Amino acid sequence: MADAPKTVGEIIDVSASFLENRSIPEARPSCELLMSRLLGCGRMDILTKKDASVSDKQIEAMRRGLKRLSQGEPVQYIIGSVDFMGLHFKTDKRALIPRPETELLVEEAIRLKGAWNCGDNCIALDIGTGSGCIIISLAVSVQGPVYIGTDISDDAVSLAKENAAAIEPNSPIHFHTGMLEDFLEPQTISLIVSNPPYIKSSICDELPIHIREHEPRQALDGGPKGTEILEEIIQDASMLLRPGGHILLEIGNDQGETVPEILSGFGFENVAVKKDYAGHDRIVHAIIG
Repeated sequence: MADAPKTVGEIIDVSASFLENRSIPEARPSCELLMSRLLGCGRMDILTKKDASVSDKQIEAMRRGLKRLSQGEPVQYIIGSVDFMGLHFKTDKRALIPRPETELLVEEAIRLKGAWNCGDNCIALDIGTGSGCIIISLAVSVQGPVYIGTDISDDAVSLAKENAAAIEPNSPIHFHTGMLEDFLEPQTISLIVSNPPYIKSSICDELPIHIREHEPRQALDGGPKGTEILEEIIQDASMLLRPGGHILLEIGNDQGETVPEILSGFGFENVAVKKDYAGHDRIVHAIIG
């Protein structure tokens, strides 16, 4: 790296090769994100700046970032942010990194807003809110409802509060830790959304290093079958949702049959599975009877 040329494009080429030789996934996109942060621009703007010079100070910062990437740390934690639904979220080890697949969950909830947006009496609940990306994105897009985000992690809730204060400071978003029954009444919620842990415990140990050793395990591990936490959420939702209320869940790509069966067993109807951009089962929508 010390003898590398000093244009943006050449440094990205050398950096990506360095990471690829160490079998780091998504090497080039990660390098582009690092460089865009150093230049104070968007990743897509890098293409217009590939012939621009980079200062020695920026090259040294790039070296530090590459060292962390080579040790498996996610680029989103290194740069401290991620774009989600067109919004800029702070991200760190307190919560799972927001992923593009989860945007489908938000998009589907927005598409259904006519069914769940009920003015002053409308409450939308995000179970396992993490960084707050889902509930905050909904609050930005759909005005009127009261929004609640919950998580078992105090650290995650603190991050979600920081994101809400920065992105939507005037929106009625409330965050809680603890048991849902401690602050919610039965049959009062219009919409429940959740991206819960849904990976089997045994598979968690086999995840890539940038996930396995850096993102919070409790946000990933769905139990021995991968559906234990999903089932708990569905059971809670069956009691919290008002009649005709909606639930939207992100699921694993092998759970497109199992989760609908669980939903049906707790009285949910009109169960539908939506695929992600890769053609995998990813989002389940249902209505409580």
